[in-house]
Amino acid sequence: MSRKLRMGMVGGGYDAFIGEVHRIAARMDGEVDLVSGVFGRDAAKSAQFAEGLHLAPGRGYADYKDMIQKELALPEDERIDFVTICTPNFCHYEIAKAFLEAGFHVVCEKPLAMNSAEALALEALVKQTGRMFCLFHNYTGYPMVRQARQLVASGALGKIRKVNVEYSLGWLAAPNAGKQAAWRVDPKQAGISGCMADIGTHAQNIIEFITGMPILEVSADLATFVPGRRLDDDGSVMLRFADGVRGLIFASEVATGEEDNFIVKIYGDKAALEWRQMEPENLILRSNDAPVQIIHRGWPGTGDEAMRFSRLPAGHPEGFIEAFANLYRMFVEAVRTGVPGDYPSVSDGVAEMRFLEAIVANSGGAEKWTKIPR
Repeated sequence: MSRKLRMGMVGGGYDAFIGEVHRIAARMDGEVDLVSGVFGRDAAKSAQFAEGLHLAPGRGYADYKDMIQKELALPEDERIDFVTICTPNFCHYEIAKAFLEAGFHVVCEKPLAMNSAEALALEALVKQTGRMFCLFHNYTGYPMVRQARQLVASGALGKIRKVNVEYSLGWLAAPNAGKQAAWRVDPKQAGISGCMADIGTHAQNIIEFITGMPILEVSADLATFVPGRRLDDDGSVMLRFADGVRGLIFASEVATGEEDNFIVKIYGDKAALEWRQMEPENLILRSNDAPVQIIHRGWPGTGDEAMRFSRLPAGHPEGFIEAFANLYRMFVEAVRTGVPGDYPSVSDGVAEMRFLEAIVANSGGAEKWTKIPR
């Protein structure tokens, strides 16, 4: 398959920040064309938005069922190859299920579903259909996150002892933070968790991605600081891994004044590393017997894994959108070859849902530690 892939989208319409990021990133390498979509719950507005994107007449659909029916009615060389789902959480499962059953590949925003039962059902369906499925944890697309994983795997840090991850935002500090905030603290739309589903899952995913170690047990303290909210807007979770490794996730969306403060620290018995999302070009290495080392993206000394995901020479900063584009690049290759790529999968979605269920149960229960099913 040497042609461009044809992409559809569900969600990502008016006032949707992440939808436009997906559209820009998918087109970055010139391998994908957005050709159709559902861009809101109002059919007229969806069609109007599609027109604004210069899609062909009739390719802005009323809802995802209408989209599937009409796409399947098109000749094979016109219909979409895959769909990107960027709706609120409660829609992910039903939309992904429907497109997989119709024979389409799927890119889906996190979290995968509303509960682990739905996540497991999607995992089984992906295996049954043989379709490609990418769960969009975009931070795994950063070159220096890949460098961090390579360093851990090489043994450069020695035996891992402790993993600390902070993800602090301030955008929900006020009671009314706007349309994008409202659904994230609504149980009917977001699910069993607010802050931890929104950004805590990024922390959980990046820990397991970089270290290769699954989280086995959790002890959680979830909080809701803004009166009237029914889901957490802040949380701290202690973690246990195999071989005595410990960890901590601190995630908050009411950390007043914070922007996108995502920090990963991994400590081994030989060395430690640190990566900051707001300074993503650098990976910091520390030890007790050598000067601090900064590995800079694209500079000599950067590993093959990081170089493969770098688009520009050092000194030309890359960031958030390029990380998105790296996942799309791997996904496009997977669709073309039929071999899943090195991106978060439906199985990672199962892990994140089990993590969420464990921390919510633990925070509201009497157990000191709660095991995560594997």
